[in-house]
Amino acid sequence: MSHIFPRHTKAKLPVASHGNGVYVFDKSGKNYLDASGGAAVSCLGHSDPDVIQAMREQAEKISFAHTGFFTSEPAESLADQLISHAPSGLEKVYLVSGGSEAVESALKLARQYMLETDQPDRHRFIARRQSYHGNTLGALATGGNMWRREPFSPVMVEGHHIAPCYAYRDRSSGETPEAYGLRVANELETKLQELGPETVVAFIAEPVVGATAGALAPVPGYFKRIREICDRYGILMILDEVMCGMGRTGTLFACEQDGVTPDIVCIAKGLGAGYQPIGAMICSGRIYDAIETGSGFFQHGHTYIGHPVACAAADVVVRKLAGGLAERAAVMGERLDAALRARFGQHPHIGDIRGRGMFRGLELVQDRDSKAPFDPGLNLPGRIKSAAQDNGLICYPGGGTIDGKRGAHILLAPPFIITDDQIGELVDKLSLTLDEVLP
Repeated sequence: MSHIFPRHTKAKLPVASHGNGVYVFDKSGKNYLDASGGAAVSCLGHSDPDVIQAMREQAEKISFAHTGFFTSEPAESLADQLISHAPSGLEKVYLVSGGSEAVESALKLARQYMLETDQPDRHRFIARRQSYHGNTLGALATGGNMWRREPFSPVMVEGHHIAPCYAYRDRSSGETPEAYGLRVANELETKLQELGPETVVAFIAEPVVGATAGALAPVPGYFKRIREICDRYGILMILDEVMCGMGRTGTLFACEQDGVTPDIVCIAKGLGAGYQPIGAMICSGRIYDAIETGSGFFQHGHTYIGHPVACAAADVVVRKLAGGLAERAAVMGERLDAALRARFGQHPHIGDIRGRGMFRGLELVQDRDSKAPFDPGLNLPGRIKSAAQDNGLICYPGGGTIDGKRGAHILLAPPFIITDDQIGELVDKLSLTLDEVLP
């Protein structure tokens, strides 16, 4: 009997034995095409020799040095790389061990910035419904994943929410994408006026929404309007690129495609490509200067931040992403999109195919014309996940796409090294799975 406390106590999972390229192998020798990179993590695929070599070499030098006493060469190199490729104005990197930590750090830094700049009444955060920002209590409170939030809502900090940018369901007939984007972005201004802008710290959003809404990208102009509103009312703009960043959408930082620079951006997942737990919060020079010239101390920290082995791994990952793999994600992402549309574009139960780069989502519907969702009681996400794994495919289905209860989608986020033949294999196995599961 296993002594592991699993995610789901009723699940009986195969034992992962090894990985190679886009495949994971279990102990019996069965292979699975990793079409979701786990949870949009394995951007380089499995068993990359350069990353493994860097980890080995760093472990032989020094595996751990607490950041209260030392910095390290891998941490400095990684930070230099990230800032050299980051949108202009982002200047300082705070290294953590994962996405939830990155968001939690961003929320705390944003609040401390307000204290350091004599704005103590600012304590509220605004996010969007159908977002997900992590599983720590602070990140969960700002997120809009109602299923995850509900059990813990009595002990969470105050969070406020506006509509997502969800054109497939919410854009009116005859409304242009640009007009729709302005309309939903302006909900931020309405919410600020309702709460009192002087009480709000920041707005936080995923440039492309991941697990909760299935690769939901914004319409043109949406984030530029959000940026204008944040600047007008003196609130910070935090972008959560934990899932959609680090080349996943075809550019190293997802926000590059929307022409905006946040005050703080959070990254993780693809930053370490699964080889080590690592994440980062990157902030503007203005925010850093407020801390440096004020108290001089960020009241936050975790034991394993800036871990030398994790940084050594991520340093190689970022070099590869910036050296051409992010561009490859854009190219192969278009091929994946074309293959999905060719196979499922007229599928009676696929209402929308969306996303950017190697970050694609398929929204499931009972009826294409009305966009009516399936009965949540059918548990389509769980059944699709299980059937796909039986068919040798790892994908990332999700439920509650519309409002936390209704709707379902499938998220695809394969490694950037995927080939044309493997895209064909992915689509074939997904098609087989949907034939088996959908009514």
